[in-house]
Amino acid sequence: MTIKTVAKNRRARHEYEIENTMEVGIVLDGTEVKSIRAGNINIADSFCRVNDNLEVYLMNAHISQYNFGNRHNHDPIRPRLLLLHRSEIKRLYGQLKEKGLTLIPLKVYLKGGIIKMELALGRGKKLHDKRLSIKKREAQREVERVLKERK
Repeated sequence: MTIKTVAKNRRARHEYEIENTMEVGIVLDGTEVKSIRAGNINIADSFCRVNDNLEVYLMNAHISQYNFGNRHNHDPIRPRLLLLHRSEIKRLYGQLKEKGLTLIPLKVYLKGGIIKMELALGRGKKLHDKRLSIKKREAQREVERVLKERK
């Protein structure tokens, strides 16, 4: 099965400590699907919310209007329902209430022609944690650079 990444949330891994990831489906309109396939989606500032009816919604994701759509084109920033099993939603709801975690979309991709999203449970990093992760990443790059020069 081929997987084609359409959009990534690059800031998420920098600003959050990722604890758990899962694959979810999204409820979309027809023009939204065509727009996503064209790559017109931005999930950089988006987040997910679980309401009291145990439904998970994607908030603040911007899907541009389809260029060839008619007057029934979609609203670019409407909340979109995410498809999860009831047991998964209950588990997420409990973790979000107790541990102070956040639901963050990491990437949107096409999997066998179906649009899926990778969703993560994350805890916000403090400023010193961000600096530490940058320092580790730079040290790793330096090690790889030295090893490459030896070969």
